[in-house]
Amino acid sequence: MQEYIEIRGARENNLKDVTLKIPKRKIIIFTGVSGSGKSSLVFDTIAAEAQRLLNENFSMFVRNFLPRISQPEADDIKNLSMAVIVDQKPLGGGSHSTVGTVTDIATALRLMFSRFGKPYVGQANMFSFNDPAGMCPNCNGIGQKLSLDMEAAFDMSKSINEGALKLLDYQNDWSLKTIQYSRQFDVDKKLKDFNPEELEALYHAKPVKVDVGGVNLTFEGVVDKFVRKYINNDIKTMSERTQKSIGPLITMGPCELCHGARLNQKGIACKIDGYNIADLSSMQVDKLIEIVKRLDIKETHVLVKTVLERLSNLVGIGLGYLSLDRMTDTLSGGESQRVKMVKHLNGSLVDVMYIFDEPSVGLHPRDVHRLNELLWKLRDQGNTVIVVEHDPDIIKAADHIVDLGPLAGTGGGQVVFEGPYPELLKAKTLTGEHLKDHTSIKQVFRQPSGKLTVEDAHANNLQHVTVDIPAGVFTVITGVSGSGKSSLIHQVFLGQHPGAIVVDQSAVGTSSRSNPATYIGIMDVIRKAFAKANKVDAGLFSFNSKGACDNCKGAGFLTIDLSFFDHAKTPCDVCGGERFKDEVLTYKYHGRSITEVLDLTMAEANEFFDLPEIAGTLQALNDVGLEYLTLGQPLSTLSGGECQRIKLASELHKKGGVYVLDEPTTGSHMSDISRLHKIIDRLVEDGNTVITIEHNVDIIRRADWIIDLGPEGGDKGGKICFQGTPAELLKSKKTLIAEYL
Repeated sequence: MQEYIEIRGARENNLKDVTLKIPKRKIIIFTGVSGSGKSSLVFDTIAAEAQRLLNENFSMFVRNFLPRISQPEADDIKNLSMAVIVDQKPLGGGSHSTVGTVTDIATALRLMFSRFGKPYVGQANMFSFNDPAGMCPNCNGIGQKLSLDMEAAFDMSKSINEGALKLLDYQNDWSLKTIQYSRQFDVDKKLKDFNPEELEALYHAKPVKVDVGGVNLTFEGVVDKFVRKYINNDIKTMSERTQKSIGPLITMGPCELCHGARLNQKGIACKIDGYNIADLSSMQVDKLIEIVKRLDIKETHVLVKTVLERLSNLVGIGLGYLSLDRMTDTLSGGESQRVKMVKHLNGSLVDVMYIFDEPSVGLHPRDVHRLNELLWKLRDQGNTVIVVEHDPDIIKAADHIVDLGPLAGTGGGQVVFEGPYPELLKAKTLTGEHLKDHTSIKQVFRQPSGKLTVEDAHANNLQHVTVDIPAGVFTVITGVSGSGKSSLIHQVFLGQHPGAIVVDQSAVGTSSRSNPATYIGIMDVIRKAFAKANKVDAGLFSFNSKGACDNCKGAGFLTIDLSFFDHAKTPCDVCGGERFKDEVLTYKYHGRSITEVLDLTMAEANEFFDLPEIAGTLQALNDVGLEYLTLGQPLSTLSGGECQRIKLASELHKKGGVYVLDEPTTGSHMSDISRLHKIIDRLVEDGNTVITIEHNVDIIRRADWIIDLGPEGGDKGGKICFQGTPAELLKSKKTLIAEYL
């Protein structure tokens, strides 16, 4: 018999008394335009209540360490299971958290080495870089120490006499003469022509006395001398001139004792079939699988089986290009989410409610079917899988679809469709209509006004790539996850062309005191308009300044310390959450108080204000699809996609620049894509160059120029597979993306 999660009268944020029955142990996908209420229903109502009920089972002492979750605004919520939320928040964890530790694969590998490694070392903790028994004593298990940036310090295309040494000490004659008079080197030979022994001597020679024209001086390896003088001493105690000269030459480099392995010498010496645990951890997962299969340890079949199963799950979700020693804080939001999925796939819990937030983010069309298989696997284990998603290929995988709308913000918050995918295609909703849309491939292309060259790109897995990005047109960078797109653009292109405007998904503000109006710079104009209309000080119209309620200091709530209970936030009993003094609310502008103005959506504000200095900015916020946001919504509540669009709106007025957009379709409904096309066209028509990293085929079809990296991720990527127009891409046999256009 089918069981249901039952929700009655949900009113969180913009939800309008939503009543809903969600089938359990099925895949349920929530769709709708951005701001329609999907997250309010799934995360702020269903997930929040499930977590709150779970937390209530713990003792008061334990609850004091858990986040405080208030009861959602709803009349009734029944039949919830335990919720596991798999979102896009970065995993974090610093240098001690890696893909291996977070997926528990490292634990199984440590057990394997503790039992079957030779020579025998002891317990599994001897192979953990997070345990004092196993960590390298020199770098405390981090694997890196401050070191000299060799690329910045040496110009390999020059000889010593031509100025190959860019270090401060060798800008004077005496230090240079110690090298010349040591007679160990050909000082007119280019450094790139030195053999390994000569370079080793130049970098690390032990100190020797040298007679320089009758003066007794010491020659020492230039790298060792730099480390001794600057890295082993506190650089902050040196002169400002020295700090400025030395700072750019210092970087994090491998520890000289463990060479990045992070373990002590005992752990490094212990091997299975010639490999130590650090060797296996540094391999790409897809290569590591082949090695583990060949290991000559038959009796470890249970451990080997566990390791292989978990590695296969990583490959299955398209993360075969990662290595187990990859730090989790270097993963993108999409990669973080998929690593979390793998972690849960390995679990043995059933009848759990898994909640995913746009799991297709950062996923190449080739890998979407892998994600669907993973969702089916979770469902078939007896779990309820709830997904918030915009990708049509993921929506097709649903057993049941709930579409919210009809529009965003105050125009949304209602269930406009419930049912299977074939029925959604017939529905008269924005999602139903746009699922039938098909963007045509561009046939007429703009001509470039010049070129922006990226030379010898070799960051991460890039294979010494040189490529010309056409100026004055719209270029899309494509390729599977891990193929080198971000390395090419964010690390190399921006390094060589630092003037570019970057519009990415990083947070625009984490404080509840900042909002879209303050971020985009229109709040000052609004305050002055209020001040002029009422002949008072503009500072009164800021809850961070003179206008703040004296009781809550402009926060709108009071935090009550309940000793060993959780801190409780309660609305301020003086201002009632309005944040301003009563006196301020008596001042009006066109009949509205400052709080009423901050509650206006961007669309309403566009109609309300007659101030020419902010009209263009408000129009830009509407153009980028944020018409449903209110002027006063705290920036800390915005999603990654909304953060990106608010940044784009603040940069739209510039001309003749270079814009770099990082997956601008993230969090965008299908109906927003055509809007994004118009914005990009407008930027290019204004004389700008637009470069976008993107997987969305509708965006790729409308490009003037495409650069495809690959062919795969990791060490099988980093090459240019294709350069040309979308029409030429269709004929290409070398690219994976062509068949999805």
